[in-house]
Amino acid sequence: MVELRQAQGGGQSGGQGQGGGLYSRGFGGDTLNTAVYLARLEVKVDYFTALGDDALSDEMVAAWTAEGVGTRRVVRLPGKLPGLYMIQLDARGERQFFHWRDSAAARRLMDLPETDEILNSLMSYDIVYLSAITLSIYDQAGRERLFAAIKRARLLGTRFVFDTNFRARSWPDRDVAREVFAAAFEAADIVLTSTEDLLALYPGESHAELTARIPTPELVFRLPEPVSLLRFPGGTSEVRAEPMTKPVVDTTAAGDSFAAAYIAARLAGSDPVEAAQAGHRLASLVICYPGAIIPAYAMPPKKRHRPATSRQATK
Repeated sequence: MVELRQAQGGGQSGGQGQGGGLYSRGFGGDTLNTAVYLARLEVKVDYFTALGDDALSDEMVAAWTAEGVGTRRVVRLPGKLPGLYMIQLDARGERQFFHWRDSAAARRLMDLPETDEILNSLMSYDIVYLSAITLSIYDQAGRERLFAAIKRARLLGTRFVFDTNFRARSWPDRDVAREVFAAAFEAADIVLTSTEDLLALYPGESHAELTARIPTPELVFRLPEPVSLLRFPGGTSEVRAEPMTKPVVDTTAAGDSFAAAYIAARLAGSDPVEAAQAGHRLASLVICYPGAIIPAYAMPPKKRHRPATSRQATK
């Protein structure tokens, strides 16, 4: 989507209120953010989506290509446009999003002449990563089509990573969301979730009750404080982030960057604890900059990992 965020030094414009002033335009979206950070962490990644044939969509494809994200699975739809979102921040850098995407091209991805070819290609990837926001933009038939393709791919060794990024406004009601989440939990090999997401969907439940809903063998549960509770074959663990040494500017993409670093580390052979540590390190850096995608120069020094032999898919 097109991202609008308050421009640094933009100030307030008379009569416009707290949200006035200048806005900076960029590109973002939860799975796109993860794809970009995966590419920056030297993981081969393809991004699956649909865009329009407009100038903004052209800019998006060019920007993603420059970042090293594969765009061969991006479908271009004549007459359509990308979605748009705006970030509003409070004094602590906590973000709130406003979306305009009801007619975005990406919503058509599960209902195109190219859809079968796109879904059949999932079996050629080591990992398929998608979020609850991905699932929320499709109708029931589209979700069923996607889940069926993921299940076929898993039979050939593809792992499915599900991120529970939950936005209540994206769903017709919570009962529908709970049903879809249950199906995703059942199909997933790795679930990345948080107290923020799950308590919004299952209010009042304890950590034990929430984790019991998720049968997947590998689970990362992020708490409100910078702590992750891990469950994996052979054990459990608690991983704490290092204390912040810089002020928090914008928490946008904290979870998306965590997911990228976690997946990159797991692909490189790290265990879940090491992967969660990598996730916290990158997320702690990302929230010190405005917007979803931080400047490339601000990325941490690259570590030499075993290169992945196949490309990863994010949707």
